[in-house]
Amino acid sequence: MQTTSLILHGLPVSGHVHRVELLLRMLGLPFTLVPAPAEVRDSAAFRALNPLGQIPVLQDGELVINDSNAILVYLARRYAPGSGWLPDDAAGAAAVQRWLSIAAGELAFGPAKARANALWKVPADLVQAGALAQRLLAFMDQHLGTHRFLAAAHATLADLACYSYVAHAPEGGIGLAPYPALRAWLARIEALPGFVALPASPLPAAA
Repeated sequence: MQTTSLILHGLPVSGHVHRVELLLRMLGLPFTLVPAPAEVRDSAAFRALNPLGQIPVLQDGELVINDSNAILVYLARRYAPGSGWLPDDAAGAAAVQRWLSIAAGELAFGPAKARANALWKVPADLVQAGALAQRLLAFMDQHLGTHRFLAAAHATLADLACYSYVAHAPEGGIGLAPYPALRAWLARIEALPGFVALPASPLPAAA
């Protein structure tokens, strides 16, 4: 399917941006990444794209889409219908949506919040974030002990939405050593065609 000029506004170190980049690359869709540091996100031009000043933002021709999970859904429906990234059946779609909600909830306020505090001093209750992260990772590890991927027998949007902040949880002091099934899942995502890594933090990482 022919694409218009896809423009992704964001930063390479953002897990929210990375999940979108993963899908774009796995679908083989050419795109341009336009850096959007804080001063850009505060500008009137950027606020015209996203009044909340958040990244990522995707421009597909005249269409502007905000929110990483919404962008994933759009790309799967627009450029990869029937591919399995977002199942067409009700149960499959619901299974993916469950993990998209987890990505926007427990993952964002656990591992992602701890990482943001470590890297950029974003205010956070680290005790709360750490406890939430450990509860989530233990749940995911148990689930992945009997499932190869999160929402289906193959990779879906659920896996891409959750991968980046889980893989980089050690940058926020959240170790992955206690979760062997989770680490095996990370390796399966990293083996997918088109995978590119989220740039690592220069900070010492937890085990």
